[in-house]
Amino acid sequence: MTRIASLAVFTALATSAFAHTIMQQVYINGVDQGHMTGIRVPDYDGPITDVTSNDVICNGGINPFHQPISKTVLTAAAGSQITTEWHHTLAGADPSDAADPVDPSHKGPVLVYLAQIPDATQTDVTGLKWFKIYEDGLDSSGKWGVDRMIANKGKVTFTLPSCIAAGQYLLRAEMIALHAAGSYPGAQLYMECAQLKITGGGNTSPATVSFPGAYKGTDPGIKINIYQQLSGYTIPGPAVFSCNGAAPAPPAPPVTSAPAPTSAPTAVPPVTSAPAPSPTGALAQKYAQCGGQG
Repeated sequence: MTRIASLAVFTALATSAFAHTIMQQVYINGVDQGHMTGIRVPDYDGPITDVTSNDVICNGGINPFHQPISKTVLTAAAGSQITTEWHHTLAGADPSDAADPVDPSHKGPVLVYLAQIPDATQTDVTGLKWFKIYEDGLDSSGKWGVDRMIANKGKVTFTLPSCIAAGQYLLRAEMIALHAAGSYPGAQLYMECAQLKITGGGNTSPATVSFPGAYKGTDPGIKINIYQQLSGYTIPGPAVFSCNGAAPAPPAPPVTSAPAPTSAPTAVPPVTSAPAPSPTGALAQKYAQCGGQG
């Protein structure tokens, strides 16, 4: 019994260690801002599973004895292209690590939120009002946002809305792993916050949500068995904010090239609708409606 219990503990620890991922780098219009620069690096690098906890805001806050709050606030103009980069550990990219940027079993969506804040370096992050600016869930080919993040070596790229007010913001980048989400708590939420000063922009005030509060344990995007035939997936949280009122189009599935035809196809004239025959009229011969072909 002791040996079995020890094996179970070892397996749980190994799985837990394999699961970790941390957003640790930001690019603004393709320019690397530096490793961990302007990012609230958490004192806990594992997942948050309680969606009612304040830990879902910026991943457990900051432990002043380990990782103090960065004093750097990154400057980006409204409308800038932002890239966040995730890796398994704070050591950064490691090609020899099979779980970098995250273990491939951790299927799920990637999401990004913004919240205006008086001072992006302040300790207290409770009570902020968040709006979603990006999401990438399950596409029609069966690929997840996390799959695309892994394929892109930990990078996720999106655009800051061009119409939001200038000021200081927290950018909350999040990944939700659903491999154990068949019951609650099971979904694993990974998030970090970057400190931004957004310049330019406009005066639009997006509708907002609160963390905690934006997600519930019963949400279909939080409690779900992904080991079944899925007809779709409901990404948790609000709709993505857009300056023109329309949500950005979801990522298109991969395009594959079809083999070239061996001979030119015969042109088929367009089909037009004909009025239905009267009950006493003669019916068309079989295939006559198609020009007698086929």
